[in-house]
Amino acid sequence: MSKHIFVGLVHSPIYNKNKEIITTSVTNLDIHDIARCVATYDVEKYFIIHPLENQYMFVQEMVDYWQKGYGALYNPDRKEALERVDVKKSIEDVQNEIKLKYNTDLYTIVTDAKVHSTTVSYIEMRKIIETDADRCFLLLFGTGWGMTKETMENADYILEPIYGRGSYNHLSVRSAVSIIHDRLLGEKWWK
Repeated sequence: MSKHIFVGLVHSPIYNKNKEIITTSVTNLDIHDIARCVATYDVEKYFIIHPLENQYMFVQEMVDYWQKGYGALYNPDRKEALERVDVKKSIEDVQNEIKLKYNTDLYTIVTDAKVHSTTVSYIEMRKIIETDADRCFLLLFGTGWGMTKETMENADYILEPIYGRGSYNHLSVRSAVSIIHDRLLGEKWWK
């Protein structure tokens, strides 16, 4: 299994429901819940990708409270989870940081609620992640109404959608992150 798994939550560029390219706001729940998931599955770092300074400051203030403020004493588990959070202005900034640190190939995996011609299954992706311990993988999740066509086309892999029993297909990003982490990195319960 690769030791170098990273997660990025993309807030820009993102589509809105009218397929216009926008920037979404960071939410408190996404910071905390995804950080806890990332820590649980031993993902190296959780990047919040947002170009605006005021959103960077919002995230930093929250992380600092749980890292250095009263929150660090009140809830050490939350402190541990939030140690993996970092904010970057763009997907490219995240990719460049990882490539610079490890000087190895970086494979970008995107998620979508639709099937594409290049969609891979969770079983296929898990096998790829398991085959090379030295590869780096960046798993991107979109906010709003999903990542742009260009972001999808620039990825190395597109994961298949998450299907439940019903026809409804609008999970929160926090739920999708948890399910996908378990499918790709969790216990092989099906053995």
